[in-house]
Amino acid sequence: MHLHVKQANIGYTSRLISNANAELKLGDVCLLIGNNGVGKTTLIKSILHQIPLLNGEILINNKNVKGLSVKEIAENIAVVFSKSIVPQNYTVEDLISLGKYIYYPFYFELKKKDRDEVSEIIEELNLAQYKHTSLRNLSDGNLQKAFIGRALTQNSPVIILDEPTTHLDEKNKIIILKTLRKLAKEQQKLILFSSHDWRLAKEFADKIWYIKDNQLYSGIVEDILLGHKELTNASLFQVNENFVAPKISAPAFHKEMLYSLLQKNFQKDLSDFSFEFHNDFWVISDNNLKHECESFEEIINFIKNIH
Repeated sequence: MHLHVKQANIGYTSRLISNANAELKLGDVCLLIGNNGVGKTTLIKSILHQIPLLNGEILINNKNVKGLSVKEIAENIAVVFSKSIVPQNYTVEDLISLGKYIYYPFYFELKKKDRDEVSEIIEELNLAQYKHTSLRNLSDGNLQKAFIGRALTQNSPVIILDEPTTHLDEKNKIIILKTLRKLAKEQQKLILFSSHDWRLAKEFADKIWYIKDNQLYSGIVEDILLGHKELTNASLFQVNENFVAPKISAPAFHKEMLYSLLQKNFQKDLSDFSFEFHNDFWVISDNNLKHECESFEEIINFIKNIH
């Protein structure tokens, strides 16, 4: 077992996570998920021994992290935080090359093999056109990809990323996560990344670490998602005090969209209505009345005309 959290109390003066027990092996891709403030970043910093545990232990390759030097931790773990200091006057190539300097004194020149590996990672991350671009001239998304590239060139067995897809569009999210999964499976890397999006786990991760109510729940993605339905429930926000919702029978996403649409457009009680999504149509029922609508626009017009 490569990363082992054992009976750990995690936090600062008070506990954010109590009696945490979790394990990951090389080749695993794990999503770390939970609401803001529950301790995701604190857990990451505890793994790096930047914050000491209140109790218990964290082992990397059977070695307690509190006994490792900063250099030994860097050799074992590459990390990308959501907010990183941007080195002034560095290009994309310069930043990604930095990952190699944990193995050499900084004044050394990289070997050809190292430079070739940097170039391969730049290509894989779709950053070739920005290779010689100053970091200060990059978009937030491409800057994030460059920091991820630096972590990849470090060649550490464990890669930890704090909110790595925050500034990325869908295309670049997929590029990053496919690259991370490929690394995990082909080079036996252990990847731990935090996010608020459970859908990323469904598509790209093997395991989930879920922090809730001061507890760390860990397991196979599908087991955790099915065991904690609050992760996948549609978000039905009550922002209109005068709105009373109808009964809605539909897939979660369709239900969420219809709920938002009705709440935005009607400040009234719609509890007499029922909506059912069936064969790409919405069937609306109100007492003895039944009507089919093909689009949300039709629904709005229909409700306005009869209510």
